[in-house]
Amino acid sequence: MTKLTDLGVAAIRDGFRAGEFSAREVAEAFNEAVTNAKALNAFVIETPDHALAAAEKADADRVAGILKPLSGVPLGIKDLFATKGYQTTAGSLMLEGFEPAYESTVSGNLFDAGAGMLGKLNMDQFAMGSSNETSAYGNVISPWRRKDGGNVALTPGGSSGGSAAAVAARIAPGVTGTDTGGSIRQPAAFVGITGVKPTYGRCSRWGMVAFASSLDQAGPMARDVRDCAIMLEAMASFDAKDSTSLNLPVPQWEAGLSGDIRGKRIGIPKEYRIDGVPAEIDTIWEQGIAWMKDAGAEIVEVSLPHTKYALPAYYIIAPAEASSNLARYDGVRYGKRVSPENGSLDDMYNATRAAGFGAEVKRRIMIGTYVLSAGFYDAYFNQAQKVRALIARDFDRVWESCDFILTPTAPSAAFGLGEKSDDPIAMYLNDVFAVPASLAGLPAMSVPAGLNAEGLPLGLQIVGKALDEQGVMNMGLAFEERADFVARPEAWW
Repeated sequence: MTKLTDLGVAAIRDGFRAGEFSAREVAEAFNEAVTNAKALNAFVIETPDHALAAAEKADADRVAGILKPLSGVPLGIKDLFATKGYQTTAGSLMLEGFEPAYESTVSGNLFDAGAGMLGKLNMDQFAMGSSNETSAYGNVISPWRRKDGGNVALTPGGSSGGSAAAVAARIAPGVTGTDTGGSIRQPAAFVGITGVKPTYGRCSRWGMVAFASSLDQAGPMARDVRDCAIMLEAMASFDAKDSTSLNLPVPQWEAGLSGDIRGKRIGIPKEYRIDGVPAEIDTIWEQGIAWMKDAGAEIVEVSLPHTKYALPAYYIIAPAEASSNLARYDGVRYGKRVSPENGSLDDMYNATRAAGFGAEVKRRIMIGTYVLSAGFYDAYFNQAQKVRALIARDFDRVWESCDFILTPTAPSAAFGLGEKSDDPIAMYLNDVFAVPASLAGLPAMSVPAGLNAEGLPLGLQIVGKALDEQGVMNMGLAFEERADFVARPEAWW
């Protein structure tokens, strides 16, 4: 008999509805799995009580003939989402012990759909990082290991590293992630799962701790495309509390799933073939192109000429917005406060922020403050915004000749913890393929494509037109059917 923890979102939902098992059995199985996987450090806090309470309600609702979209399904929630009565830290000491009196719109939507919460997932501090090494609560460790006879601890990617590790290790069937410049897609690629960044505005940002407000977007991470479609349908909504929320009906993405992409045009941007990328990345990309041809799609070469400016533009815009958003953490209203004896108000500000923020957060605040300063605003921030507009225009022009774009998700497989932490530039380069879609606000997803020579997952990225999540996920399904990725990490934890 299949273990309950081997089931994904759709399988749990459907099995529960069919009476094959109770919601309580599912919650207990995953609660136990979370407890047994502490070595991964995927969760900041565990919430078995929430998962069990939701399960008991789901079991009662089933008897009463009331079925919700996610009844019986327990999920992990990234610690960037405010959860009423449960600690929300954004991976930072600045918010340690903070228990919101309100619920984020995204987590509230999932709970209203019947889901329970297994716990709050570890993450890079304030979502700033690509390896989950900046968390104040310790590194998340990938469940994967290289097949080289060594035992090097690998990164699960970031900032949604805890989310990625939890799904890959089968200790959560699905999780929420957030994506500012690739923080859903890169971790998904590193651990061999599927992750979707929807069009900017599809999911409300209300109750989500802000990093860069014009880029942050919530999305699902799960075992496969169908599970992501189910979760995204529950997560997305118009929200009057978020001025950037799209006032549009939420499509029935699961019902619309189809792997038939015959006649679709898939663009291969020449600018994404960059020097220094391992040959295995190009090889898996070519394999993905071959699979799409097999599915009946037409492959066309396209050009996104301003791609080379995307990463530097992102690392001006995102820190600038971060420096503004994080100014609220001053020790006065909420969060950590450090008050030096006989110190002034300025001393309290300085001491609080020095103690509460980690090195990467401080680095980005300093960069952001610099590019927003009177002498450099026009030279840096304004120029970066102009580049962002040009990148969005590149995509608009490309859609005249293709329907989707297929690229690598990340420039490498997962690397060892500590291997890049002393080189911020090398770390930032992890986002090189993901950032353009974020700057343009486009839907994009990562799907697992295969393993490299060391036995580690590699992912490919699908980018689509604004609001075409359905098309992106349909292409992802066609890809998934041909890749037939069934590899999973061997449990060592």
